[in-house]
Amino acid sequence: MKISNFQIFLVFQYCASLLHSTNAQARYKFIVQETPFTRICRSKNILTVNGQFPGPTLFVQKGETIIVDVINNGRYNVTIHWHGVAQPRNPWSDGPEFITQCPIQPGQKFTQKVIFSTEEGTVWWHAHSDWSRATVHGAIIVKPKAGTSYPFPKPYAEVPIIIGNWWIQDIMELYKTYVTKRVVPPVSNAFLINGQPGDFFPCSRSGTFTLNVDEGKTYMLRIVNAAIESSSFFGIANHKLTVVGSDGSYTKPFETDYIAMAPGQTIDVLFDADQIPNKYYMALRVYDGGYPFVPLDYAITTTILQYNGAYDSPFLIPPLPNLPFYGDTDATIKFASSMRSLADQVNVPLTIDKHLMMTVSMNLGQCVNNSCDGRSSSEIGYGASMSNISFMASNIDILRAYYNHVNGVYDTDFPDVPKYYFDFTADRLQPNLWSPKLSTEVNVLEYNTNVELVFQSTSLVLVTDHPMHLHGYSFYVVGIGLGNFDQDKDPLNYNLVDPPLVNTINVPVNGWTTVRFKADNPGVWFMHCHLEIHSSWGMEMAFIVKDGKSADQKMLPPPSSMPPCSGGGVLEEGGGGGVDVVGGGGGGVDEVGGGVHEEEEGGGGSVDVVGGGEDNEEEEEALIVLSRLAPDKNKT
Repeated sequence: MKISNFQIFLVFQYCASLLHSTNAQARYKFIVQETPFTRICRSKNILTVNGQFPGPTLFVQKGETIIVDVINNGRYNVTIHWHGVAQPRNPWSDGPEFITQCPIQPGQKFTQKVIFSTEEGTVWWHAHSDWSRATVHGAIIVKPKAGTSYPFPKPYAEVPIIIGNWWIQDIMELYKTYVTKRVVPPVSNAFLINGQPGDFFPCSRSGTFTLNVDEGKTYMLRIVNAAIESSSFFGIANHKLTVVGSDGSYTKPFETDYIAMAPGQTIDVLFDADQIPNKYYMALRVYDGGYPFVPLDYAITTTILQYNGAYDSPFLIPPLPNLPFYGDTDATIKFASSMRSLADQVNVPLTIDKHLMMTVSMNLGQCVNNSCDGRSSSEIGYGASMSNISFMASNIDILRAYYNHVNGVYDTDFPDVPKYYFDFTADRLQPNLWSPKLSTEVNVLEYNTNVELVFQSTSLVLVTDHPMHLHGYSFYVVGIGLGNFDQDKDPLNYNLVDPPLVNTINVPVNGWTTVRFKADNPGVWFMHCHLEIHSSWGMEMAFIVKDGKSADQKMLPPPSSMPPCSGGGVLEEGGGGGVDVVGGGGGGVDEVGGGVHEEEEGGGGSVDVVGGGEDNEEEEEALIVLSRLAPDKNKT
């Protein structure tokens, strides 16, 4: 697939002019439907929006409101989330299934109002139900308001670059076969750039995305990581990249040979077409902090950067960029630590009202209460958790229950700090720590609370990184490091001057990340790991941010077209949840209750310190279980 810079420019300007030729709210139609696509020599039907893969790119201006009619002509329930769009006072259109809405059932539609406010740069949209996000996603380009401009020279052309995954197997069958049964699924058959795997995959060379450039011009790549597994390194052979934005916010420009991106993140980069006219590979390499113990797709995904004009090529094969190694955690931290906000746009909270700490862990336990989709309760399955609580979905959304004072849907006891303190990143941890509690719990924030949140990764069961995404907010990343967070020493090195403002941040393997934000957007807001397998197994929670006192500090009323819920609100173990203990301990489903709007904040409470003791017999048994649960690398 070839595309000229002139075509890019014309399409971009034409779409923008259509969108802003009137003061009326722009209206879009998203038709969710099955569409046949062929990749890597095999064809299958995939779920798409308007028959496109990736889906359509939306162009808006800062502060605009648009209307999107989502029509579900597919076979499965679906929702659409506007990732990185704060949706002030309007959680009703945020999109996560059973958090802010019930799903749009086949044959039904939902009209969503998408309110843009402070975002400027690149954000995106995607499905937020089951694993539909693998193929249902697209970019959103938020342009400066009329009369304003970029804080850098305007590039000659701007190009969306969307990273994704491709499985030969049907994605919903994969979800049913592995994820709901709590067995590690096979890795994807390929990573994609703009829907194509590139030259190094069979039957793929003719479709490889090609960007044609003019020598001497400057171009912007608006990169969206829509992948559902593993982070990535990206670069262009022989070309420097200048990072100028991330997650709908500008950054201080900095030059780099590569970018490190976790699923959910967006990054805007500039590059100059200043090399010898030729073909060069733009390439992606997978990163996973769990390497070499986590199975990866090791192939390189490529696109082509081709200079226009007639020239003699000095290369028989286009050169590849020099990217960091698969498990180079230091390279990811170096890149993340280089991000800085523009000084005149920083409003980081300096006085903190509420300190939070949440552990993010992979878990293991017995398949009790049908938590492994039909497998015997004597069998073992994987799980995931935040602060040792594995999130369970209801079949009534939390937002509706909160707004309408419905009891029994969720509990308000999500703790401010972990119940158990231990050596979070030790090489071997006791099996009695491996199992989370299954529950639907939220943490309640008063309006305008200044929040500091420390994400602490653990080495329980599987060691890997976790890209954490918060709906309804962007947050300042004030600190990042390896090992256990030290509350006395690590805050001394916080960046409180120009920390980056993002909505998704990668918590490094066996490390921590600290973020700050002001809770000034009332509603129910989801927070979860953006690796789909982790989220599906329960690495999720939600905040309820209470209304403020004035009318402009309160949630908007729900639209009349909210999708109906079915099943009467009985708790079910879908979309998350954990597994009971291997070798004793807690677990099981707590009784969910509590009067809505009468929340007591789940506070610090008492902290149990866990230490000492050995249980070698249980550890050996668990290691055998882990080996049995590992995926078959030859399976597709």
